[in-house]
Amino acid sequence: MMKLIKRGLVFTFSIFYIGTYCNTTIPILDSKKDFEISNRPIKTGADNYESYLPLLKDKKVGIVTNQTGILSDQTHVVDFLLSKKINVRTIFAPEHGFRGTADAGEHVVDGKDPKTGLSIISLYGDNKKPKKEQLAGIDVMVFDLQDVGARFYTYISSLHYVMEACAENGIPLIILDRPNPNGCIIDGPLLEKEFTSFVGMHPIPLLHGMTIGEYGKMINGQKWLKNAAQCKLTVIPCVDYKHNMPYSLLVKPSPNLPNDQSINLYASLCFFEGTNVSVGRGTEKQFQIYGSPFLDKKSFDFIFTPKPNFGAKDPMHNGKLCFGEDLSSYKRLNKLELKWLIKAYQNTADKKNFFNAFFTKLAGTKKLQTQIENGVSESKIRQSWQKDLNSFKKMRSNYLLY
Repeated sequence: MMKLIKRGLVFTFSIFYIGTYCNTTIPILDSKKDFEISNRPIKTGADNYESYLPLLKDKKVGIVTNQTGILSDQTHVVDFLLSKKINVRTIFAPEHGFRGTADAGEHVVDGKDPKTGLSIISLYGDNKKPKKEQLAGIDVMVFDLQDVGARFYTYISSLHYVMEACAENGIPLIILDRPNPNGCIIDGPLLEKEFTSFVGMHPIPLLHGMTIGEYGKMINGQKWLKNAAQCKLTVIPCVDYKHNMPYSLLVKPSPNLPNDQSINLYASLCFFEGTNVSVGRGTEKQFQIYGSPFLDKKSFDFIFTPKPNFGAKDPMHNGKLCFGEDLSSYKRLNKLELKWLIKAYQNTADKKNFFNAFFTKLAGTKKLQTQIENGVSESKIRQSWQKDLNSFKKMRSNYLLY
């Protein structure tokens, strides 16, 4: 079941057709008409509070959020809800924890928020899905996380498990939607079922081009939850947002994505996490550089030495000189880029040790590694994705809000 609340939109183009979804009218735009995007700032779902506060009044509320759950004035959504006398009972925190300070993959323990005194339950490690007893007494769940649009960014995996737990326990879920900073990019291989993991749970391309609210609709609509369960879902939409709009995040979504450039390069460079090449963890240019002690220094003119820092207590190649490339001034990508991965493989000293087992989980398929090892060109690799991408785009169109 899906309910969409849409308010406050001022369009400067004509509406061509009116469609309906779950008894809610949604405008379908005429793509042949010219239109102008409003110059007003994008309003996130969290800032669209007139639409969700009435749904939380007199309810016992659980919330899935972290440091990205903030309003435009930098007020955290938990503090905002408490200021409005909303009865927030429990905070559920994804990978990196409630304050977003834990390293990737680091164990995060349950605890209490020192500011509010609220209990914090970690949804990472062995407890990815809220347990029945953890949901006891909760009337409604709120989900507010800033996604970056990549399949292996685990916030959408947390969304899956939260939706599943809510469906099984009869708890409605409200997603406070946020723009996707890579929202106009749909690219990469589709996940194959045998490679399903927490870094890839659904048959989607690596860059899916959806907001987290739209993605929740897709999870429901495609019946991807256990036993094809349906979550009672409400999406509080962004206002004055379109997928082709640039969007700068208000706060780092995770410790090693410090700026817009890293977020745009993330999907392309994250492949290196399945190799012996560093992506700059332990430097000030995380996901803006790559390099390794094993790359041919004659082919790479950039050097760096990873050292422990915030977000990387023991980075790959800690204390070792790495040869690679600095991409921090690279023009914004509008696709998944493979040329750096291919170049690194072709110029590594020991090709047998370049890839590790994690690579196929990130890629969602064994084919990509095989193609690179066999010297298949990037253009040919990209051609091999097209049929699946076309099918996904058709399916994706059923769930778009913007």
